[in-house]
Amino acid sequence: MLNSERLKATALNRWVEVYSILAIEGFLAVLIGFGLVVLGLTGVAWMLGGIAAGAIVISSYRALTHEPIQPNRNARKAGQLLIGLTIGLSLQHRNLSALSAHLLVFLGLPVFLMLAGALIGVIYSRVEKTDLLTGLLATTPGNIGVMASIAAEYTQNTALVSLVQLMRFTTVVAGMPLLANVAFTRSSNDEISAIVQSIIKISWTDLQTSCLFIGIALIAAYFGTKLRIPIANFLCAIAVGLMFEVLSLSFPAIAQLDFQLPIFLNLIGQILLGITIGEYWGINPKLKILSIVRSIVPVVLMSIAALIAALIIQSLTQWDWLTCLLVASPGGSPEMIWIALSLQQDPEIITAGHLVRLLTINLSLPFILALIPILQSENEQS
Repeated sequence: MLNSERLKATALNRWVEVYSILAIEGFLAVLIGFGLVVLGLTGVAWMLGGIAAGAIVISSYRALTHEPIQPNRNARKAGQLLIGLTIGLSLQHRNLSALSAHLLVFLGLPVFLMLAGALIGVIYSRVEKTDLLTGLLATTPGNIGVMASIAAEYTQNTALVSLVQLMRFTTVVAGMPLLANVAFTRSSNDEISAIVQSIIKISWTDLQTSCLFIGIALIAAYFGTKLRIPIANFLCAIAVGLMFEVLSLSFPAIAQLDFQLPIFLNLIGQILLGITIGEYWGINPKLKILSIVRSIVPVVLMSIAALIAALIIQSLTQWDWLTCLLVASPGGSPEMIWIALSLQQDPEIITAGHLVRLLTINLSLPFILALIPILQSENEQS
């Protein structure tokens, strides 16, 4: 009896500690976000604020307590759900249906990026003088956590894999909005005013409707997880938003609602996504300076591959350069789609491109795992 009570008390203390850390990260992210908005970085402010807050708080926690800590998965899932729901409610079904003409482009892009990633992995393994498997896992344009966990399971250099994946992810997520802000200048005063007005003037009806949509998205994500759908919180939330759009075509009463999530919920989603990226930076073990410098090589090569892919896409379509660049950028799907949405830059096209890339890479993981024993045997022989 005493043991069970102690276990409950320990679990409660751990829960309080985890969410106290998250609250501190959120508060710091808001402060940094407002500072970046004042500097004019409206397209990237909240996600960058979350990245900085997550890295600062987790690295400080580790320095003070010397205890291991993992990124808050629930925070990332909540961020994915809020951003996914925002994206789904913002997409136009009629525009998505018109994208079937570019199906070969959407299918060819992930294949090109994966082949480029494999070639870059071979180059990186020789530059870093590490095994080929570590190089391939580091440069496959997939999920950070998935690639790092595969490396850990097969006793590869997890630190190098997570470092390269994280540098790629952060470079793309931070670089795209900064690049886009050159073409899309915005007033920081208007941005701050819109946020404040959204919080102050939100109606009780909008709040109830938001809670209803979030509840439906949570239920959809639960069943999506049971069905092993990749990043179910994100994809199922998009599906819920699109379902509302489909219903509005059939029922005029629903069409009159034209509901969108309040701005402050969108910002919470961006901050939560940013925080978990920052937490990965905070838990990353210390590496040699030369290893960090050499990790820049695959990141630069992956960026060049994305630029080449964007040029090919532009030559095959009528899309503008920034749309092609956002489609081809090998960043996180939720983050890149949200950046496109916030910049009003063809969200339907960019959503379709990144979702196809996401599904293609996840469906190819069994084949990548099947190659691992072959690569390991070759490493042992050499």
